[in-house]
Amino acid sequence: MSIGFAEQDVSPKLDGKRPVYLAGFGQNRKATKINDPIMSRAVVLSDAKTKIALVSVDVVGLFNDVAMEVRKQLKGYDYICVSSTHNHEGPDTMGLWGSSPFNSGIDPDYMTFLHKEIARTIEAADKVRQPATAKIGTIKAPELLTDNRKPYVKADELVALQFFGKENKPIGILVQWNCHPETLDSKNTHLSADYVGYTVKELQKTHGCAVAYFTGVVGGLMTSLDVPVKNAKGELLKDGTFEKTEEYGKLVAQAATKALKSSQPVELTPFEIRTTDIHLPVQNRLYQLGWRAGVLKRTMYIWEDNPFPKAPQEGKDLSKPCGIKTEIGYLKLGELEVAIIPGEIYPELVLGKVEDPVDPGADFPEAPVEPHVYQHFKAKYRMVIGLGNDEIGYIIPKRQWDAKAPYCYGLKKDQYGEENSIGPDAAPLLMKAFADLVNGKK
Repeated sequence: MSIGFAEQDVSPKLDGKRPVYLAGFGQNRKATKINDPIMSRAVVLSDAKTKIALVSVDVVGLFNDVAMEVRKQLKGYDYICVSSTHNHEGPDTMGLWGSSPFNSGIDPDYMTFLHKEIARTIEAADKVRQPATAKIGTIKAPELLTDNRKPYVKADELVALQFFGKENKPIGILVQWNCHPETLDSKNTHLSADYVGYTVKELQKTHGCAVAYFTGVVGGLMTSLDVPVKNAKGELLKDGTFEKTEEYGKLVAQAATKALKSSQPVELTPFEIRTTDIHLPVQNRLYQLGWRAGVLKRTMYIWEDNPFPKAPQEGKDLSKPCGIKTEIGYLKLGELEVAIIPGEIYPELVLGKVEDPVDPGADFPEAPVEPHVYQHFKAKYRMVIGLGNDEIGYIIPKRQWDAKAPYCYGLKKDQYGEENSIGPDAAPLLMKAFADLVNGKK
């Protein structure tokens, strides 16, 4: 096996010529300065027959067309995954956070720049690729997460892979953790990678090598907000501050270091790649209107009640049910299996903890429990890359969908999640397609 790491600063310019809208919370949040850089980080791996690139960018989300554009710019790769950390303090890369709900926050020139820089990051990682051995460590860190939606299910496993070159010299670390980078909260106006930048910086300092951070299972909602974090004096730090953000980032880095201290050698070859395109219905009325208004810029298709249409037709208006095309992926890297999921999947759908029996207030209490991701994995180690090659929003177990009164758990209003999901049928269709993909049926 050979591997290479690289990173590039992909921060937008704050030159006053046009505003940079920060993504992740409300509209019209304009960046006033750069606190720490927005980065693109790439890992390129080869087993001498197959070459794979994995990229993570410190932005809120990247639609499938970004992955497709990056792939067009590069030759010689068997698979490229372009993911995002889901950073809530970076530039709008989806269009939802402009000056108003009816105005996109995307700067087209910046997106063109970003496509090129992502490709450049991959090329840079490939140029320094070298023979390597690997170790893997995992650790449970429930204390670093809160779940702000019932039922409370945490995706609390951190995965850390460390790679070594000649004379056992560290080459790089790949860390995957399951948390929204939103510690700085909604009032911040400084461009930042949130805690991810501090996690990477701390790991680089501790281990003296490159670091790439990937976001995993963040639906539900896995967040650092309300996680109690103290400074050296024992004082509780507040959400929305750089003090807490930095300290939380260091705690994630320390968890990764602890995982690596008990890591074991892992064989990551040979490589096996399986992917499939899938169409999903867009049942969210606000997303439909955003597409029609030009805020959400991606191709819509006429939904034909078929996730694998032979001849999909582009939709032009809202007179017919509409859908989107996305993709899912599965990688088997020796003793490690990796799910590539195009959005923010709920932990229940990964860990097999969908509520059963469901609360009677749910909108679809009779919906079947979806097959979960890990039930199909047979290798020694496992990992999920979320927001992989697309960001379709929350992927919610259908039987836990709760948008109409009476609400679950005796609540007086609906919980957060459904408003940022394409609809209740996304999870059943995606989970069935992933099961078929892993089991060789698609």
